[in-house]
Amino acid sequence: MGLSEINDRIAKAEQEAGRVGQTTLIAVSKVQPPERVEAVLQEGHRVFGENRVQEAQDKWPAWQETYPGVELHLLGPLQTNKARPAMELFDVIHSVDRPKIAHRIASMAQELGRCPGVFLQVNTGEEPQKAGVLPSEADAFVAEARALELPVLGLMCIPPVDEHPSMHFALLAKLAARNGLEGLSMGMSGDFEQAIALGATHVRVGSAIFGARAGTA
Repeated sequence: MGLSEINDRIAKAEQEAGRVGQTTLIAVSKVQPPERVEAVLQEGHRVFGENRVQEAQDKWPAWQETYPGVELHLLGPLQTNKARPAMELFDVIHSVDRPKIAHRIASMAQELGRCPGVFLQVNTGEEPQKAGVLPSEADAFVAEARALELPVLGLMCIPPVDEHPSMHFALLAKLAARNGLEGLSMGMSGDFEQAIALGATHVRVGSAIFGARAGTA
């Protein structure tokens, strides 16, 4: 499909929603062959998402030197022992999914003198195997993160694969609005247009830009 078509589809979805220019496209480059990522960099795109701190450490510093202005977003779960390297490398962390990691980031921010922007992850489907606070805990988590002086940009969710995503996007938008948060990290390759219609400010698109991930059909 490619970057230009995704940008066109985002622009159309924004137009239909009356939200022109309000969506950031995060190109999810996890486990993609370097040549595919570099091709997108050469097209001028500069906002990328990774799931693993170690993988990002291995490949992005060199690209950041070659392509100024790269903005890196951590999308995958963050372990407390990876907080320091994550905060040194990433501009935004989307997966702040529990108070323990929020406290760790706040502690590291004091030490490093800087802090990436953060999204707080909400488990909108209340799935036991999935990270994020429950919707009923979201207000308290936002308050706790703000008390820690974290730069909370908004909320993030990953809807259940077997449910219509729109109901989860609508719930996340409601929780964010209730807490005075504008950022909504929601929507992936298969549903980003629905997410934009419901207020997404950041969409996370991988396979629709790069093709199937390495090692997949």
